[in-house]
Amino acid sequence: MLTGHGSPRHARGRHAAGPPVTYGSGALSYGGADAPYEPAAPPYGAADPSYGAADPSYGAADTPYGPADAAYGAAPPPPPAPPAAPPAAPTGRGPTGRGARAARGGKPHPGGAGSGGTTRGFDLGTEITASFVVFLVALPLCIGVAVASGTPPELGIISGVVGGLVVGVARGSSLQVSGPAAGLTALVLETVTEHGLAMLGVIVLASGVLQIVLGLIRLGRLFQAISVAVVQGMLAGIGLPLMFSQSYPLADARAPGSPLENIAGFPGLVADTLRDPQTMIAAGLGIATIVLSFLWKKVPGPVGKVPAALVAVGIGIAVAALPGVEVKTLEVGNLFASVQVPGAAEFAGLADAAVLGAVLTFTVIASAESLFTAAAVDRMHDGARTRYNSELVAQGVGNTVCGFLGALPVTAVVARSSANVQAGAKTRLSRTLHGLWLLGFALLLPNVLALVPISVLAGVLVHSGWKLLAPQEFPKMWRQDRGEFVVMTLTTVAIVATALLEGVLIGLAAGVVLAALRMSRTHVKEHTEGDTAHLTMAGNATFLRLPQVIEALEAIAASGKPRIRLDLTGVTHLDHACRSQIEEFAAQQRASDAVAVELLMPDDKALRATEPAPAVGPGPAASPVPTPLPTPAPVPGPTAEWFYLDTRPVEETRAPGAAFARGMRY
Repeated sequence: MLTGHGSPRHARGRHAAGPPVTYGSGALSYGGADAPYEPAAPPYGAADPSYGAADPSYGAADTPYGPADAAYGAAPPPPPAPPAAPPAAPTGRGPTGRGARAARGGKPHPGGAGSGGTTRGFDLGTEITASFVVFLVALPLCIGVAVASGTPPELGIISGVVGGLVVGVARGSSLQVSGPAAGLTALVLETVTEHGLAMLGVIVLASGVLQIVLGLIRLGRLFQAISVAVVQGMLAGIGLPLMFSQSYPLADARAPGSPLENIAGFPGLVADTLRDPQTMIAAGLGIATIVLSFLWKKVPGPVGKVPAALVAVGIGIAVAALPGVEVKTLEVGNLFASVQVPGAAEFAGLADAAVLGAVLTFTVIASAESLFTAAAVDRMHDGARTRYNSELVAQGVGNTVCGFLGALPVTAVVARSSANVQAGAKTRLSRTLHGLWLLGFALLLPNVLALVPISVLAGVLVHSGWKLLAPQEFPKMWRQDRGEFVVMTLTTVAIVATALLEGVLIGLAAGVVLAALRMSRTHVKEHTEGDTAHLTMAGNATFLRLPQVIEALEAIAASGKPRIRLDLTGVTHLDHACRSQIEEFAAQQRASDAVAVELLMPDDKALRATEPAPAVGPGPAASPVPTPLPTPAPVPGPTAEWFYLDTRPVEETRAPGAAFARGMRY
């Protein structure tokens, strides 16, 4: 087929000139009859009847363009007759099959590639291997987050198990892995300190129920409507206090308390560490863990694929077992004994406004972190995209179960999710199995956890805090947008100085103010012409620009001209405050009987467009000049490019000559 457009029309997909295309080995079918076409396009050359000398549209028969060509040369060659479509089935259904579904714009079959389920490329061995990799990454993180949150380490493992066996089997994001996250460490620690460990379960349970409700009413994508500067500032505000708070257990010491107290006490911590040899050993293990976390990914070969945290834990266990070394290790109890189901007294605490505020904070932060992580994980692979509302419901179910067991809240975690993708996982099986491995390890080998030094886990979390802080993002944001840089920095400082919820709210307010200022840009132009003072406004006139508007109105009033023309037809949005101010000014000037005011509001724009053009020159009034009609689109000229559209089916393997079906230009 010949088309006179400036870009090629591709043969893939459905087109009126020919039947849809089926890729791979599937055959194209209409209704119930499957009529397969040839497996590959014929090679380009003499063997291809569509090209070569037999084609009268090209070669010697092609008349060159030139001055003698009156209207695009001779008439363009007629398009080849489309192939006759097979007769439709009596049911009236269109093409069927997986390729035809894609041609009609529908979603692939659940068994197709990219569906997020079991695909033709499903490899059970790869899924099991990926689950072990995620398990090795998750184990030290679960324990470290629990210890840093002021809770028993068993609760972190329980949350990791729930993140795998409950959230992992749910639909939403196929490769995202959930569990206790370092981003909620400060919030959990603050909650446990203020309300006690028993109330933590109720708060997490209520947050999970609220997440389910938000997902069911399809507000999952609402969390995407947050400024990137606020999100990065929130993560930095979480990471910076986390680094300083974990610096104390890294040296076998206890943190003073608030983030500002931890930062202020850091010089004293360094001095105390240098005076005690055992403390220096613990700090050395923590610092070695941090260095390994940064450098281990550069180790070549299969050894570099082992998680750095697991290597650090192994080294820490070996050093702690040496004679004469006395560093603090984990105190691990029974997994089932650590479960604390909330009772009536704990549920009665929901009447406390402070507890409800904690529920709201957990809901917002956990949901935002999970959905932002989902967006990041989607960029790591080319499989099925995240269903945000379904993922929010899945996270809510997981937190509801965690709250019922008295465990830590779960969110999506970037470290585990990226490890899952890099290990080659394609389905939800890998993340589900990692929860099973966590459960088996906690039940069968609990004594191994008692050998892990606390300073090693603190080093793992210091590295996590550095990644959350992401200091390289601040100069990058400064170069891109200095207004957003201010919002980002303000959010970080507010979280460190106050608390997580208050800091996020301050950041959101700053982002809204910045957006309002940028959206309400008003261009005001003043000039005089003869006896008339002109004021022309364009853009968005809101109350934020009211001082500028008032200043301009006072300037034209002070000009002393007998006529004032206020032209607001170029204003896109005029809010009530600016409209009232302008109308009040016009009324005051007209009341003086010495000034004639002409006011053109934005509503007069359509009226002005239909007014006849004014007379030109002196003398009698000229007849109105009608508005010219729009110029019709030009017909293809001699410089138009013609493309051949081959309507035959194309196989995925590119045979010779198949490139022309993709719209190659002659």
